[in-house]
Order: sequence, then structure tokens, then C-alpha cells
Amino acid sequence: MTAISAHPQRLLAEERRRQILELLEKEGRVTVADLVRRFDVSSVTARADLDGLAESGALIRSHGGAVRRLDPVQDYPVSFKETIHHAEKVRIGQAAARLVKPNQTAIIDSGTTTLQVARHLKLQKPKGLTVVTNALNIATELAGVPNVSLIMIGGILRHVSNSFVGPQAERMISELHADHCFLGVDGLDVEIGPTTPDILEAQSNALMMKVSSEVTMVADASKIGRRSLSTIGSLASIHRLITDDRIAPETVRAFQMRGLEVIVV
Repeated sequence: MTAISAHPQRLLAEERRRQILELLEKEGRVTVADLVRRFDVSSVTARADLDGLAESGALIRSHGGAVRRLDPVQDYPVSFKETIHHAEKVRIGQAAARLVKPNQTAIIDSGTTTLQVARHLKLQKPKGLTVVTNALNIATELAGVPNVSLIMIGGILRHVSNSFVGPQAERMISELHADHCFLGVDGLDVEIGPTTPDILEAQSNALMMKVSSEVTMVADASKIGRRSLSTIGSLASIHRLITDDRIAPETVRAFQMRGLEVIVV
């Protein structure tokens, strides 16, 4: 009798998860609260459904819900990216910020993981720090922070990333020198290196790397192995990668064999 009664329950769960995927395909994202109301289930059950679908690779868990799997060649607004893998990005940002010493200069690229670098630098209250950025959200985060000199790179505003790119931005970057460059990417592949969906963004990022003594990629594990449209530079130009503990051990070894220091948090 137990096996017979359990079978309809399994079918019910599978049907609910199929409907969750259909909802994601239509709307792009769902929240736990949405699923509780729609399917009349507990929040524990809704989270279990999302966790199960995430483990199978069918969706990406976000803060309070889930989003459909992202297209690596498409760019997404920073407000949307900030909800994805939030806890991992916080840990990565904290580890990256610890690399910066007093009186150094750091270039911080646009992105939601790099935003966490800026937030943890702000918490550290560094002395004599100069930050160069092309990102509005990072400039806003650091504006008015004591002992931080902020240099904003101008140019053409990309609304999707709230960052400045183009010839004016490139000219300004080329005249600078920094101790650190913290770069967020949409894809990082062992064979082709870091990539991003936008050509102008890639060109600005390449210059940021060139004028910096140390280049640190900050990327959660979902970015590893992905390839986007525009190549930023070679792995030889990168000194280290900071990522989260979902990265496969064999991938860590592959990066290390290419000369990268890999910090897993």
C-alpha cells in the first residue's frame, strides 16, 4: 500500500516542477512566495522544488526564488544579475578586498561581483586608497567614503551594465596605472580565457588589465567554462581567479596548470 500511495505523490511533484519550468520560460523568474500561492504548497516544498531543478541544471537559484538559465552571449541588467548567486558573490568580494593594501590604486570593473569587492573595501575603511571605475553602481557605493579617492571613467553609457565604454573611456584608461584590477566576466574558459557579450566592454576590460600590476578575476562558479561573444584577453594576462566552492577540482587544477592562482571561497 505504501508504494501505491507514494506514486501519485511523485507524479504530483514532477508535474508541479514541469509547470514551474513552463512559468520560468514565460516570465523569466519566479519567487518562492509565487510558488506557495500558485501551487498551495509550503515554502519548504517550494524551495525543495527549486533546489531539485537547480541541481539538474534546469534553472538557476536566485535570492528568494529562481531564474531561467542564462544565455552566455546575451547581456542582462545588473539589477537582475545581483539576485543570482548572491551569497557566493559576497564571499568572493570579501576575499578580493583583502588583497588591497593601504595607499594602493585599484581598478574595479562593472558588475555585481565587483560591486561586492567595492562594498567590502568600504567596510575595511582603507587608508589612502584610490579606486578607478567605469561603473555607476560602484562609484555610487564608494562616493563619500573617507580616505578613498574616486576616479570615474567617462565615455558612452551602456544602460544594461550602467558602465562607460568607448574611445573616450579607453583613452582615459590608457593614461593610468593601477596596483590591482578586479574584473568581473560573463564567461571564463580554460582554453580561450575571459569573455563578455559586448565588444566595447571587452576592449575597455583589456586595457584595464594592461595598465594594472595584478589582475584578479572575480567570478562565481556558474561563469566557469562558459564562453561569451567577445574575448577580453589571454589567461596569461591574469594573475588569479577568485571563485566559489562549486567549481570542480579538476577545473581548479586546469587553471593552476596555466599559471593562475585560484582562491576558492
